Amino acid sequence: MLSRGNLLILGFALLAAIAGGWLQHESRLARVPAGVQVANVGDLRPDLALVGMDGKEHRLSDYRGQRVLLNFWASWCVPCLKEMPQLNAAQRKFGDQGAIVLGIAMDDPANVRAFLAAHPVDYPVLIGQLGEPSTSLRLGDGDEVLPFSVLLDANGRILATRRGPLDAQQLAHWLTPATAP
Repeated sequence: MLSRGNLLILGFALLAAIAGGWLQHESRLARVPAGVQVANVGDLRPDLALVGMDGKEHRLSDYRGQRVLLNFWASWCVPCLKEMPQLNAAQRKFGDQGAIVLGIAMDDPANVRAFLAAHPVDYPVLIGQLGEPSTSLRLGDGDEVLPFSVLLDANGRILATRRGPLDAQQLAHWLTPATAP
């Protein structure tokens, strides 16, 4: 049994944790420019138009009917680069099952082209919008931290998001057609 003093300390610690979480949430909202809608889990993804490595415009709605893993990365992001071979393997494994990995580079297009020339991938890569509001912010990356991944169902609804690299087990769980995150 805890003493009255220990219960009081525990209560203050709990209150501080709740207040800290609320402040963190509020600070994320404060960084979102006025009028910008940030997508959340359960929302339909915004139908953004992004330029691909082929120089053509691609809309996120072009991938309707497929389970889509949007992976936000940059050529300077070490965890992003370590994650890419697993993303590539996941695309090869699950691509014929109606799933697609779609890389969204939050980087200068010249850097992306140079990186992909040296390290090609088997999945499409689009160039994200870096200016306010960034593409990653619009898709739920409130802190704009990379890597950031968003899982969409075949109708474009956001099933899950994740900050940080995905491992092979998480990729398999997200991209296997019969599973939900």
